[in-house]
Amino acid sequence: MLVRVLYTFVLFTAFCTSLKAQYFAKRDSWKKERKEYILGLGASNFLGDLGGLNKVGTHYSYADLELVLTRPTGSFGYRYRLNKRFASRTDFSYLLIGGNDKLTKEPFRMNRNLHFKSNVFELATNIEMSLSFDRHGNRYHIKKTMMRRYKAYSSYYYIFVGVGGFYYNPKAQYGGNWYALQPLSTEGQGLPGGARKYKRVSISIPMGIGARYKINKKWTVGIEYNFRKTFSDYIDDCSSVYYDPAILLVKKGPVAVALADPSLGVIPNATAPNGDGSGAQRGNTRDKDSYMNIEIKVGYVLDSRKKRRITKAKF
Repeated sequence: MLVRVLYTFVLFTAFCTSLKAQYFAKRDSWKKERKEYILGLGASNFLGDLGGLNKVGTHYSYADLELVLTRPTGSFGYRYRLNKRFASRTDFSYLLIGGNDKLTKEPFRMNRNLHFKSNVFELATNIEMSLSFDRHGNRYHIKKTMMRRYKAYSSYYYIFVGVGGFYYNPKAQYGGNWYALQPLSTEGQGLPGGARKYKRVSISIPMGIGARYKINKKWTVGIEYNFRKTFSDYIDDCSSVYYDPAILLVKKGPVAVALADPSLGVIPNATAPNGDGSGAQRGNTRDKDSYMNIEIKVGYVLDSRKKRRITKAKF
């Protein structure tokens, strides 16, 4: 009888200890991985006026993407977990993007014959919200033990939104050389009767979804899709109307004229001024440009636990 009582007591104590461990594992385990450095590598693309579907596309239509213009991207970030559900992350990202009217059969775009490429450098801060919680458990995957809490490694899904600033510099090729387009005022920006000159720095709103997998106590791996809404329509240097080539020649030179209107002439008078003297349509002013990337991310978790101070005895 005494042996049974002792045995029951031991089981009960172990059970209570297990419950307590589960409670604190669920409540406080996220603090052990509060800080994390993240490196990402992947592919980027662009949505704007150039190229696209073989008909007039829309700004947010993924059918308008030119997959052959997919280019490399990379990022480095720091993630700080605010609590169990939310985290903040600051990323510095590099993307290479481009567009080309030669890749579409839509008559207007194909005849327009514009192209560009640009490096994009972005600094952004995002707020992540988890869709599922991290779960921690037995370190050695020992099953059916009373001390088991959760599976040792598990998936972690999240969505995010933030704000960022980015630098871009659209370029086009002429005569075997690449020229920065903003100084050439291809749509008369900054010239008499033209639009205001655009800046090569703008604001982005990153948003997306990701998945993170914990490999061990120090390393994580995941995948993330990041779409940027921007407030610029000149990432591809194409937005409004054709400018008077005679004035452009005097102000900016022959290269500017050639890159402002490299049209094929398939559609007669497509780039000539309208009957009222206004410039012919060159781009779409209604929609802003956007860019996106998908990355594989590797994270290194810093030890965020407070170290206990050991007081040495004086005697």
